[in-house]
Amino acid sequence: QVQLMESGGGLVQPGGSLRLSCAASGSISDFYIMGWYRQAPGKHRELVSTITGGGITNYAEFAEGRFTISRDGNTVHVQMNNLRPEDTAVYYCNLWKSGIDYWGKGTLVTVSS
Repeated sequence: QVQLMESGGGLVQPGGSLRLSCAASGSISDFYIMGWYRQAPGKHRELVSTITGGGITNYAEFAEGRFTISRDGNTVHVQMNNLRPEDTAVYYCNLWKSGIDYWGKGTLVTVSS
């Protein structure tokens, strides 16, 4: 089993920044990808960004230039800058390994003045 523990959500004003972190524990070995997804009210869950163990990153178009993903062992971070009201969502940590997706419980990010 894999456990994912997220932290760092909260309320921020437009133009502000937040850093989300996710620590993975449990049955982790070999190659796996970690990342973040988000789900806004009334919308489907969507990719934010992913990063491999070798540091290869992938970003959604809306995240390019504003979000930066990084990884330190079993912990993944996403630095989110210049946040907009439309970034308001529950952000979920994801770990993909051997064809299986593992999910955190989610952390709420609210961008509002």
